Amino acid sequence: MNRSHFLIYLPKILLQIARDFLYFPLWWYSVGLWRTLLKVVNFISEQQISLGLSVWVKNIFTPMYGQRDFTGKAISFFMRLIQIMARSIAMLFWLILSFIFIAFWLALPPLVVGAILYQLL
Repeated sequence: MNRSHFLIYLPKILLQIARDFLYFPLWWYSVGLWRTLLKVVNFISEQQISLGLSVWVKNIFTPMYGQRDFTGKAISFFMRLIQIMARSIAMLFWLILSFIFIAFWLALPPLVVGAILYQLL
């Protein structure tokens, strides 16, 4: 009885495995890439929010602590300018890291296939 179930379901299982194996590259470079890009965009958006870069840029000419004299405005401007530069460097780091991740995502299947062929030959 068990043997008959094995003979019935074995071709179906093998066909499903073959279909998944052949579909994988198409999924990796279409649906998988799209999902990865959406996650990277979401990550960059979250990093921008956590760094508050747009808030610092928007308020660069607003004096800190309500000091409207020249000294207060100058100190506020240069302090915000330093903050904007530091946060821009941090944002650039996250952007570069994200682009490296996307490049790695695109290059991984050919690298794996090349490594497998290298080991076989």
